Amino acid sequence: MTIEMVTSLMSRALYCVITTAAPALLVSLVIGLLISIFQTVTSIQEQTLTFVPKVLAIFLTLIIGGNWMLNNMIKLMQDLWSNFAIYAK
Repeated sequence: MTIEMVTSLMSRALYCVITTAAPALLVSLVIGLLISIFQTVTSIQEQTLTFVPKVLAIFLTLIIGGNWMLNNMIKLMQDLWSNFAIYAK
């Protein structure tokens, strides 16, 4: 296995990880920002207020986009296992 193959394989894997995790992370970021703005405006300083909405939003994101996320990961793993003989050399 050459350095170019390893680099290509790692870049594909990292791209898959980033694109698969991005929707849940972005939803969590937006919900956290909105709740932080709400806390600032209302002067509520409860630290646990962000937990439940973030968990619910991420859960809904996984329900809606979970099939797409799982298909991304399955496609990458199928590509890796189908070319396993090349990588083992």
